[in-house]
Amino acid sequence: MKLKERAKKLKTDIPAVFLAVKDKDTPIIAKIVAGCTVAYALSPIDLIPDFIPVLGYLDDIILLPALIALSIKLIPKNAMEKSRKLSEGMWENGKPKKWYFAVPIVIIWLLIIWLILKAVLF
Repeated sequence: MKLKERAKKLKTDIPAVFLAVKDKDTPIIAKIVAGCTVAYALSPIDLIPDFIPVLGYLDDIILLPALIALSIKLIPKNAMEKSRKLSEGMWENGKPKKWYFAVPIVIIWLLIIWLILKAVLF
C-alpha cells in the first residue's frame, strides 16, 4: 500500500475507531485504547509540539498511526467493519476540534514538568 493510500485510510479509520468505542461488542481494553487514540487525534495540542524540528512531526507520522493500528487490532473485526460502514463520509469537512480533548495532553505535560522540577530542585 502506498503512503498516500495509507494516509487516506487513516483519515477514514479515525471516525471508525470513534464509533467502535461506542459499540457494545468492543471489549473494555479496546475501548480504553481507542478512546485515547481518538482523544489524541482530535486534540488541538500534540504530545510533541510541531515547532520542535523533526521531533514535532514524528508524533503525527509514527505515534498516531501506531495508536490507530493498535486500536484496530484490539477491536473485533465485526465491530470494526460495522463502524467503518457507519463512518463513511462522516468527517468529509475535516475533523472536529474540541479543546476538551487537549486535557489529557496538558495533564501529561504538567506531570513531566512537575517530575523535572522535583528532580532538579529536591
